[in-house]
Amino acid sequence: RSSFYSTIDLLPQLEHYASTLPHQQARSRPSLEVLRKAFDVSFPLLGEKAPARFGWVVGVMVRCMLNIWGVILFLRLSWITSQAGILLTWLIILISVTVTSVTALSISAIATNGRVISGGAYFMISRTLGPEIGGPIGVVFSFANALACALNTVGFAEVARDLMQEFGVVMVDSINDVRIVGVITVTVLLLISLAGMEWESKTQILFFLVLLVSLSNYFVGTFIPPNIEKQAQGIFGYRTEIFLENLTPNWRENEANFFQMFAIFFPSAIGILSGANISGDLKDPATAIPKGTLMAIFWTTISYLMISVTVASCVVRDASGNMTDILTGNLTDGCVGLGCKMGWNFTDCIQQKNCEYGLANNSKVLGQVSGFYYLITAGVFAASLSSALGFLVSAPKVFQCLCKDNLYPYIGFFAKGYGKNDEPLRAYVLCYIIAVAFILIAELNTIAALISNFFLCSYSLINFSCFHASITNSPGWRPSFHYYSKWTALFGAVISVVLMFLFTWWAALITFCIIFFLFGYINYNKPKVNWGSSVQAGTYNMALSYSVSLTGVEDHVKNFRPQCLVLTGPPNQRPALVDFVGSFTKHISLMICGDIIMEPERQTRPQDATDQLVKWMNKRKVRSFYTPFTAESLRTGARYLMQASGLGKLKPNTLVLGFKSNWRESSSESIEDYINTIYDTFDANFCLCILRMMDGLDISDQFDCEGLMKNQGFELDESAENYDHQSPDRDSGKIITAHTYHTLSLVFAADDVSDNSNSDQIKTVFQNTQGKKSIDVYWIADDGGLTLLVPYLITRRKHWRNCKIRVFIVGEEQNMDEGRNEMIALLKRFRLHFSDVIVMTDSEKRPQAKNMTRFVDSVAPFRLHDEQQTGVTDQELRQREPWKISDKEFEAFKQKSERKVRLNEIIRRNSQHTALVLVSLPVPHSDCPSALYMAWLDTLTCGLHCPAVLIRGNQQNVLTFYCQ
Repeated sequence: RSSFYSTIDLLPQLEHYASTLPHQQARSRPSLEVLRKAFDVSFPLLGEKAPARFGWVVGVMVRCMLNIWGVILFLRLSWITSQAGILLTWLIILISVTVTSVTALSISAIATNGRVISGGAYFMISRTLGPEIGGPIGVVFSFANALACALNTVGFAEVARDLMQEFGVVMVDSINDVRIVGVITVTVLLLISLAGMEWESKTQILFFLVLLVSLSNYFVGTFIPPNIEKQAQGIFGYRTEIFLENLTPNWRENEANFFQMFAIFFPSAIGILSGANISGDLKDPATAIPKGTLMAIFWTTISYLMISVTVASCVVRDASGNMTDILTGNLTDGCVGLGCKMGWNFTDCIQQKNCEYGLANNSKVLGQVSGFYYLITAGVFAASLSSALGFLVSAPKVFQCLCKDNLYPYIGFFAKGYGKNDEPLRAYVLCYIIAVAFILIAELNTIAALISNFFLCSYSLINFSCFHASITNSPGWRPSFHYYSKWTALFGAVISVVLMFLFTWWAALITFCIIFFLFGYINYNKPKVNWGSSVQAGTYNMALSYSVSLTGVEDHVKNFRPQCLVLTGPPNQRPALVDFVGSFTKHISLMICGDIIMEPERQTRPQDATDQLVKWMNKRKVRSFYTPFTAESLRTGARYLMQASGLGKLKPNTLVLGFKSNWRESSSESIEDYINTIYDTFDANFCLCILRMMDGLDISDQFDCEGLMKNQGFELDESAENYDHQSPDRDSGKIITAHTYHTLSLVFAADDVSDNSNSDQIKTVFQNTQGKKSIDVYWIADDGGLTLLVPYLITRRKHWRNCKIRVFIVGEEQNMDEGRNEMIALLKRFRLHFSDVIVMTDSEKRPQAKNMTRFVDSVAPFRLHDEQQTGVTDQELRQREPWKISDKEFEAFKQKSERKVRLNEIIRRNSQHTALVLVSLPVPHSDCPSALYMAWLDTLTCGLHCPAVLIRGNQQNVLTFYCQ
C-alpha cells in the first residue's frame, strides 16, 4: 500500500526488512533518489514469507524432551546412582539443570533477537559474537553433534546386543556385536536422512508416546511386588533399608569419582538446543522457544529425579541372579551385603566382585523393575533412534551453514545442497564417517565424556554471547524474551568452563587449543562478513569511551603524535602518498585520507565509490579513515576538513600534501589555490608535509588499473623533469641517468600478490626494504622537532629499520666542530638514534650561475615587469593577480631565492642516492607571490631521484628531554 504522502512512498512492511540479510537486494522500498523524482514508479514486492509450521509443544517441548530422554536415562542413570548415591546423583542432576536452564534463558534471548535459521548454536554465536568466535564453535558444535549421533547409536546397539543374547544370538562377541549393530543402524539412519526427513516431524509424536508409555510402565513396575526371580536380581520393591544404603556414594572403579559420573550424565542434557535449531519453522519463536525449552527441562528434570530415587529405593547394589542364594531360616552367619536383611545371600559374588545383577552391575535394571520388560526396550529404541536421527540431521545442517559462510579453506565442498530443501548430502556422508569412527570405540562412557566437553564449550559461548550482547548496550539487541539476566548468563559461561576442566581437563585443554587455533586463523584472515556482532558493538563502546575520556586530558609533549590529514584524493590514485604517511602513523597515530570532490565530479562519481576505496585501503592494510568532502576548490575543502575532521583529541594536527609537479603548466588560479592551502594550514596551527616523488604521485597515467577514480580537485602530476644536465659535473649526470631507470622500477613495481583481485594494488618505494641506505634530514629551521620525529618513526618500520639517519645543519666553518657537538648532544638528550651530524659550512656561497639562470627562467612566465604595471599600485596588483611577481618583489626576495638554489645544490651533492630526503619547509611570507613561493619549493627538491619531503612543524615542541 502507498503511504499518505505519495503513490510510490510505501507503508512500513515486514518484507522491506528482509533485505538486510546477506546476498539479498532491497527491491521493495524506493530509494530517496526515486522519491524525489516527479514521475511514478512501480516496484516489485518481495515474495511471500515462508509459512511457519510448528507450535511450542510439538516444535520445541516434545523435540527437546525426545533428545533429553536418551540412552543415558535408560542405560546409565541407575549405574550412576549406584556409584554416586542418591544425594550426589540429585546434585549432579540439579547442577546440570542449573547450567541448562541458564543456557536456555540465554538461548531464548538470542533466538528471539531476530529469526534464527538453520545452524543452531553456530548461527546464534557467530551472528552475536562475530565470525572469530562463531567459526571455531561451528566446527566444534558440528563435531559434537556427530558424536551425539554415535552416542545414541551405541546405546541402541548395546540394548539390541543384549536382546539378541537373550535369544542366544551372538555374531562375534559382545564388543564387536555392538560395533556391527551400531554401524548397520547408523547406515540405515543415513539412508533415511538422504531419502528425506518429511516423516520425522510426524513420527516424533509416536516416539514421544512410546517414551511416555515406557516411563509409565517403569513407575507402575516399582509398585508391583517382586517375584522370586526379581528378588534374585536384587529387586525388592520399596524398602527403607535399601533407600538409606543407596543414599551415600559407593565408588567401585579405581578412577570413579563425582566428576566422572557428572561427565557421563551430562550428555543427557544436550537436547535443549533442539527447539532453537528450527526457529525458522516455528509459528512464534519468541514464545515457543522459551516456553517449550523451559517446560522440557522442567518435566525431564522431574523424571530424572524420580527415576533415580525410585530405582535406588527398590534395588540393592549387588545381586547374583541365582535363585538358590535365598536364605533358609534365620541363618545369616557370614552373610555380607544388604541382601542378608532381605533373605538373600549374595556374599560369594560380592566378595569375588563378579555379581551380574543389581544396581551397580546391570544396565537393564529399569527394564527388570518395570511391569513389562520389553516396553522399556521399546523406550530405549525410541529414545536412542530419535536422538541419533535428530543429531545426524542437525550436524550436517550446522556444518553446511558454516561452509556456506566460507570462513575456512577447503570446506566449501560440503556447502553444496541438493533438492528443494537444499539438503547437505555431502555433509551427511562426512557426519556418517565421523559417527562410524566413534561407534567403533563401542564404549558409551568414553563417548559420553567427550560429548560433555564439547557441549559445555558450546553452552559457555552461548551464555557469553548473551552476556556480551547485553553489556554492549547495542540498539540492535532487542530480544523479545525479557526473563534473562546478563549476570546469570555470565555465571552460566563461567560454570560451564569450570565443569569442562573438572570433567576431563586434558580434553578441555585440547578443545580450547583447537578453538584458539581456529580463532587465530579467522582473526588473521579477517573474512569479509558483517553480521552486526556484539564484538563490533563492544569495539564501538570502547572507542567511544576512550575518546571521551581523552577529552579531559591535557595535551603533553611526551604524548605528541603526528595525526595526519592526507589530501590524497581517491587513495588508490596516489598510493605512494598513502604509504608514506602510513609508514610513520600505522599503529601509532591517526591517519585520515581526505578526498575533496569538485561539484562537476560529484554527478559522475559512482555511488559505491567510498566502499570501493575503503576496501582498497583494507586490502592494502592501511590503517586510515577515508573522508570524502564536496567543495568548490581544493582550498575550501582542505580548510573545512581541517576544521571538521576528527573527534575530540583524535583530531589531525598535520596536513600532508602531494607536491604540485605540474605547477608551471597549471592555471594561475590553481597555483594560488594550492599556495593558499599552505597558508591556511599554518593559520590553523597545523604542521605541514609535502611529498615529492621523482615520477609524480598520480599513477593513473602510468597504469591502467581497474577501479582507479579520478578527482579533479587534485590535478594529475606529471613526471619530474630529467635533471641530468643540472648535475655539477658530467660523471654524476651519468650516474643519475642510470639511477633514474632503477628507481622507476622501484617506485611503481607491480605488487606480487596471489589474489588476482589485487590488480589495483601498486607497490611503491615505501613498501620496499631499504637495506642500509640513509635518510637525510636537512634541519634548516627549528620547527619544534617534527623534522626529526618523522624520520625516527619511519625507521621503526621493518622495511626502514636498517636505514641510517644523517642530520644536516647550517653552520660556520670556524665553529663547525662546536656546532656539530652541540647538535649531537641535543639529539642524545632527545634519545634519537642518528648515525651522523654534518655541518654545511658552504651554504652561504652563491649558487652556480647556470642553476640560478634556470631558476630565473622557471619563474619568467609569472614575472610582471615594470613596463607592464604603469599606473598600477602594488596593492592593486596584489588583489588582481596575487600570483604575479613584480620586479620589485623579485629583487626583494632575490637573496632568499639564491639560498634555495644553493641548498638544492648541496642536497643533490650529498643525497643523490639516499632512501629519503627531508628538508625544512620555508614558511611563506604574506607578501610573497604564490608563483615565487611555488618556485622555491620546486627548486629545493628538484633533481632528486628519491622521495623528498618538505616538512615544517607548527613551531611548538614535539620533542622533550624531560620525564614530566
